[in-house]
Amino acid sequence: MLRQSGFLRMLKGIGRPGFAMPLQKPRQTDQAGDGSMQKKIETFREWISQSDNIVFFGGAGVSTESGIPDFRSVDGLYNQKYEYPPETILSHTFFHRNPEEFYRFYRDKLLVCNVQPNITHEVLAKMERVGKLRCVVTQNIDGLHQLAGSKNVLELHGSTLRNFCMHCGKRYGIEIFDQTQGIPRCTCGGIVRPDVVLYEEGLDDAVVRQAVQAIRQADMLIVGGTSLVVYPAAGLINDYRGKKLVLINQSPTSYDARADLLICDRLGAVFGAVRDLFE
Repeated sequence: MLRQSGFLRMLKGIGRPGFAMPLQKPRQTDQAGDGSMQKKIETFREWISQSDNIVFFGGAGVSTESGIPDFRSVDGLYNQKYEYPPETILSHTFFHRNPEEFYRFYRDKLLVCNVQPNITHEVLAKMERVGKLRCVVTQNIDGLHQLAGSKNVLELHGSTLRNFCMHCGKRYGIEIFDQTQGIPRCTCGGIVRPDVVLYEEGLDDAVVRQAVQAIRQADMLIVGGTSLVVYPAAGLINDYRGKKLVLINQSPTSYDARADLLICDRLGAVFGAVRDLFE
């Protein structure tokens, strides 16, 4: 049975009723001076020290420093040239109509091999181990948070590490793609599809409920490496009730005005500056 989750609608940026987009004010860049950035890092460190129910919400930018391109950056998949746009290839309709082309693209661009977690993944895992971080809510499908040691990871878009037969439901790991060519087949003959959310599919309700509950109860929400244009995932930020909303991204987002602390810098630089708190 095809799992109904939400990779497609989210990448198209389709909104959900009740999710209001905040007005964006001009971003105050952190390049204005080292003193300004240092003050923000000090505030970030203080808030982490004061909090014990932190949630991290992350997107593709979390993994770019591991060498995985995101979708919307200058060098991302959306700016590369293919016969079909990635949004088309990664859709439910295209998957069923053109499985050969889907798997060619999938094997070439979405399966990551020999990629290791970066400093952001590692620090988040340490924060969880010491009881600071409640969970990671991620839009990524690469499994790097778990590889770094994080245990409580809510994968809104699924994972390339999990696969299942569409006919009998048998589960497979990522090694199925090493053992097969073209369209991967189950021992029963059915097509094995990745357990990821394609365009035109809905998000997993159970995962969304857990994410909403965690964000609502968080005393600090750190949002990093996401353009916040993928809905309904981006709208989950609206469920945060606290006063420590930290937004870390190199490019402006429509949520900048809502942030209690806005840091325009690489995630690796920011999390590298707090790593010593957990060593």
